[in-house]
Amino acid sequence: MQISIGQIIEIIYQDKARNISQRKIEIHSIRDGRIRASCLTTGTPRMFLAVNILSWQPVQEQRHA
Repeated sequence: MQISIGQIIEIIYQDKARNISQRKIEIHSIRDGRIRASCLTTGTPRMFLAVNILSWQPVQEQRHA
């Protein structure tokens, strides 16, 4: 699978202090191993190092009844 601009994904991420978090993010750009995205939990812009993403999966659109 490939990550693309505008995609919403869920990641498990390890930061530089080795803290692990799980987040849903919307991808804005990917360049030189850096992913610029918006964290959908906090609404803030973030930058993630691709090598620190331990796992990811696309977020399925929720269907409303």
